[in-house]
Amino acid sequence: MKLGKFAGIPALAPVSRKAGSLATTNETYLENSGKMELLDSNKFTSVVADLLRQNKIPGLSIAVVHNNEIASRGYGVASYEDNIPCTGDTLFDIASSSKSLTAASVALLVDDKKHPEVQYEALMSDLLPDDFVMQEKMYTDSITVEDVLSHRTGMARHDSSCMGPSAIHPDNAKSITRNLRNLKVAAPVRSRYLYCNHMFTVASHLVEEVSKQSFSDFLDERIFAPLNMKSTTLQPSSAHSKGWRNRMAKGYIWEDNGWRGLDPQDCPEGQGAGSIISSANDFIKWVKALLYHEEPITNRVYQGLTKMRSIVNPNSRRLKAHTTPANYTAGMEVYFYRENMVIGHDGNIPGFSSRFIFMPDRKFGAVVMGNSTGAGSAATTIMRMLMDEVLEILFEDRLLQMAIGPKQKEPRKPLMNQIKPKHQKDLLPKDERLGQFKEQSESQSIQQNHTTKMRQNSKDIKKEKDKATPRRFGQKEGEKLKNDSKSSPQGISLEAYVGSYWNAGYHTLTVLIQDGQLFIDATDRSMGFTMTFEHFKDQAECIANLKDNVELTDSPVNAKFVFGAEKALMMGLDLEPVIKEMIWFRRCSDALE
Repeated sequence: MKLGKFAGIPALAPVSRKAGSLATTNETYLENSGKMELLDSNKFTSVVADLLRQNKIPGLSIAVVHNNEIASRGYGVASYEDNIPCTGDTLFDIASSSKSLTAASVALLVDDKKHPEVQYEALMSDLLPDDFVMQEKMYTDSITVEDVLSHRTGMARHDSSCMGPSAIHPDNAKSITRNLRNLKVAAPVRSRYLYCNHMFTVASHLVEEVSKQSFSDFLDERIFAPLNMKSTTLQPSSAHSKGWRNRMAKGYIWEDNGWRGLDPQDCPEGQGAGSIISSANDFIKWVKALLYHEEPITNRVYQGLTKMRSIVNPNSRRLKAHTTPANYTAGMEVYFYRENMVIGHDGNIPGFSSRFIFMPDRKFGAVVMGNSTGAGSAATTIMRMLMDEVLEILFEDRLLQMAIGPKQKEPRKPLMNQIKPKHQKDLLPKDERLGQFKEQSESQSIQQNHTTKMRQNSKDIKKEKDKATPRRFGQKEGEKLKNDSKSSPQGISLEAYVGSYWNAGYHTLTVLIQDGQLFIDATDRSMGFTMTFEHFKDQAECIANLKDNVELTDSPVNAKFVFGAEKALMMGLDLEPVIKEMIWFRRCSDALE
């Protein structure tokens, strides 16, 4: 099968490389090859251009491997302000796509005869007796290594409990593990799939304790070095220290008809769940190793990583065409597309999205990385195009299901008119800034060549917070608020609510008065936020407006205060709806009020 069924495909020569470049001596990185023409076809380039435009994506990097050949291509820009093109060597925060590497790290320990105690069926509490303690003993005595790696521990996400690097007491992998004893579970062990970032951070702590190495060093020594992944590392600061800052893509969020840029941030409390920095050219080596069982991926390691363990979407009523429900393995998902097995994972954090897949029976794999949240839906479309090409599906039988948003019937606007910076006056003149975005024919569009001039340089979601919208007090599930559901007036002085409140798992939250409203600043959390309270009823029930610190999105959260004689003694917040009860914070006796 050739990755090029479309007409008008130009012939391209191999990319020249300087000494010390990213490719290994027995591999040739091509912008295109006889079997990889699709990335350069007019039709594919036109589709990518539409995806960039409609999903508000500054840049994408794509790499594919098929029958031992690798090709890559960049589209758009890695940095909008600096007009740096996106190439196969551009570095991205790949977010939860990192989980496959965490699972592989554990799999290597399982395969290592020096550590016979580490097995998929081993109890986590046996391996980490002091650290791995759940809130209920039955969970401590039941959860195994493979439960942790397949999201079937019954633990809720509790993402808001993590303290970020700016906190007075920041979290790390060990503290995240030890805090499990303070967090409520949501389901029995192995009863359902519940995505939990914490557990992959716990897995990274297991790797550190068993190997007596930092997680970063273990990855470098056991995975990255054997695969010659010289442009992959843990945490953005590590990429900076290696001199990669100028190769690092900037993340973007589209708001108010402009892009707001943000740089990837270190997230030590999330190691194992994310925070791997890599390029499409480098990460495709990892995909290729999985596909061909290359060192260090032995057959036993591969079988352990790809064993199906939990059903991701058992009640799904809306599957994509020709696609089965997904099963989670260990750090990856498995589903079938047109009766062919597909294995992979995606990753989403504010400003960045990634996705990788491989088809074991077709010896095909692909990586897509982008510097906006919208790149996630674009990656899904691109993967379907690539898989249809590999499967040699007739063009008229393909269902591309373009992820181009709801306004498809509007006249197509020139790309330059849609992608403007948030603060244009502070940037370069438009012609200089958007040289590669000027109006072109579809055959030219916004494609950027995979170049040998490597630009040396450097947190799951879309925040990966799949919280349901909280209900107002007295509102039944699925029931709309009645027209007469009105808030009662605030009667008690706001001073009665002010103070610091503590929960063992969620630590301290301090209620202040700001602009005449109760206010909480929790921006020192890993997924930082603020809360502004609106009184609802009985001087105790409130709706707290939770604003994400990065994406600046709002979501209502049920809140409740319990009063003593003169002031509030407890505060309840519906921060984790899946556990179906509030997180209760008790007023600190020594708080400064």
